[in-house]
Amino acid sequence: MQASSTSSKRLLYSAITLAVAGACLWGALSLHAKEPSAQAVVAVQHQDDRIVIPEASPLRRSLVVAAASEDAVSAAFVLPASVEADPGKLVKVLPPLSGRIVSLNKQLGDEVKAGDVLFTLDSADLAEATSTAAKAQAALVLAKKNLDRLADLDKADITPRRDLEQAQNDYAQAMSEAERANNKLAQLGAKGGGAKVSGGHILSVRSPISGRVVELNGATGGYWNDSNASVMTVADLSRVFVTANVQEKDLSKVYVGQAAAVKLDAYAEPLAAKVRYVGEMLDPDTRTVKVRMAFDNKDGHLKPGMFAQATLQGQPHTGVIVPMSALVQSGFNTRTFVEVAPWQFQARVVKTGAQVGDKIEILSGLKAGERVVTKDGVLLND
Repeated sequence: MQASSTSSKRLLYSAITLAVAGACLWGALSLHAKEPSAQAVVAVQHQDDRIVIPEASPLRRSLVVAAASEDAVSAAFVLPASVEADPGKLVKVLPPLSGRIVSLNKQLGDEVKAGDVLFTLDSADLAEATSTAAKAQAALVLAKKNLDRLADLDKADITPRRDLEQAQNDYAQAMSEAERANNKLAQLGAKGGGAKVSGGHILSVRSPISGRVVELNGATGGYWNDSNASVMTVADLSRVFVTANVQEKDLSKVYVGQAAAVKLDAYAEPLAAKVRYVGEMLDPDTRTVKVRMAFDNKDGHLKPGMFAQATLQGQPHTGVIVPMSALVQSGFNTRTFVEVAPWQFQARVVKTGAQVGDKIEILSGLKAGERVVTKDGVLLND
């Protein structure tokens, strides 16, 4: 009797559960049937060559449109450069003849003044040239005495006329020989210029300019027999040049007096400069022209050979300017989206020019005053 009662309760509970579940399902189906079906929101519509933004499009909240402006544009371009010594104040001191270096009077880095002895050279060639010059001078003195004596005798009609003429000829030849020997010494640097002879075979080589010894290739006791190689290099580095190489296609952008900023690899801050010289000839190997900017260098911070970058500012001109964000790359073309009617745009291919900060010049394809998409324009690109 008790088991029968328990089964009845279980059947009752099951019936109640099924009834509740059925009621919930019926309610859900009824509610779904009453809801209207949601329509998909269209962000962009295409009408011929126009891009239309519908009123319900979320793009209306993200797109930003601004007018292209007309402003002064100064195109800057960067050139590789390096520091160079002033060619007019750098001298490679070459020995005029072969010989042994007796002494080095100046060392690397020493300051020198014009006329200071740099080094001395003991040369057999110099000894021979000095001896030849001395012989020629002695012959000249003798020829002069003989000419004076015969001239006096000729006045007294004691000597034949031909003897006087012969003496005159001998004197002219002796003078020519002495002059030739002296010129030979001058060519060797032993007379005038930057050298002086001592003892007939010791040559003291002197500095032709004031500056510092920036290169030293010889040593005391060494034999120097290459007249094309310098023993020392003396340079005045109180003023140096930064030389940039301009490609042939950019020559029209460069002019004397042009403003420039030079950034050296060694220092953080750029240096302001002006173009002082534009080369007259094109290098046939590199197809570039040298452009020089002068710098005061009394503190010695600029050292020849340093690498740098020179940024030159082109001549200002008026151009159409838009933000860089207005440009969208589409394949090989650069496009911008121009507003032709409220919330209607047209894709237009443009040609760009110089970049000025976060803006860029438009050379063609857009006019000043036309309104373009400056934000999220990539969402209109297809």
